[in-house]
Amino acid sequence: MRAVALAYLTMLVGIPVAMVFRRTFEHGARPVLDALGDPSVRHAFWVTAVVAVWAVLLNTVFGVGMAILLVRHRFPGRRLLNVLIDLPIAVSPVVVGLALILVYGRFAPIGGWLDGHGIDVIFAYPGMVLATTFVSLPLVVREVAPVLEEIGVEQEQAAWTLGAGSLQTFRRVTLPAIRWALAYGVVLTLARSLGEYGAVAVVSGRLIDKTQTATLVVEERFQNFDQTAAYAVSVALAVVAIVILVLINVIRPASVVKERS
Repeated sequence: MRAVALAYLTMLVGIPVAMVFRRTFEHGARPVLDALGDPSVRHAFWVTAVVAVWAVLLNTVFGVGMAILLVRHRFPGRRLLNVLIDLPIAVSPVVVGLALILVYGRFAPIGGWLDGHGIDVIFAYPGMVLATTFVSLPLVVREVAPVLEEIGVEQEQAAWTLGAGSLQTFRRVTLPAIRWALAYGVVLTLARSLGEYGAVAVVSGRLIDKTQTATLVVEERFQNFDQTAAYAVSVALAVVAIVILVLINVIRPASVVKERS
């Protein structure tokens, strides 16, 4: 079974990624460095970082709060809410982008009102952040919720009986218990945000040096036969995601790894 699993992963992930790396460096490192040093490419990485950071911040706050709400409370509509959190996994990112345009576009009621007050959403940073936040919505929730269920409420109740408030209990009891699950959820959210393409492609307008992200640069350069730049940006995104995932797995305590396995 291990051999079958490894063979499957090798065919599906390993070989394609290795081919991208090989094509990237087939003429040496200098063309890759020159491509990554292009001002438009650097700006695209900056846009990607800004959008990803905002998406991570929003989903971290929302994810922890929603996980606590689902695990610690019972209320009408709880099952429906639990299903809706997984909606981004089932819905195509392109559909997400189109839906955002229909709501926040300049000719939509909400978008028109915002535009009248000088707030641009579509073809601007807010729309890109909304799209990226939506597609990475479930990741923190689904990492934190099982840990909250496992630790139970006994320690929190003990803190309450000793006079601790809700915020103090969360900071001293709940947060330390979920910190590694939260960290892993944040890492997955960051990796997903860095690599988002579909929804962002719809709402960004793909404006070079304005709203073009790194994934959009890959498409634009590849279609314009600048394959070196396309491969270089692809490899840079892959390396960042791999490094982040490796680091979080290295620094986690062994006990946490055993529990997850």
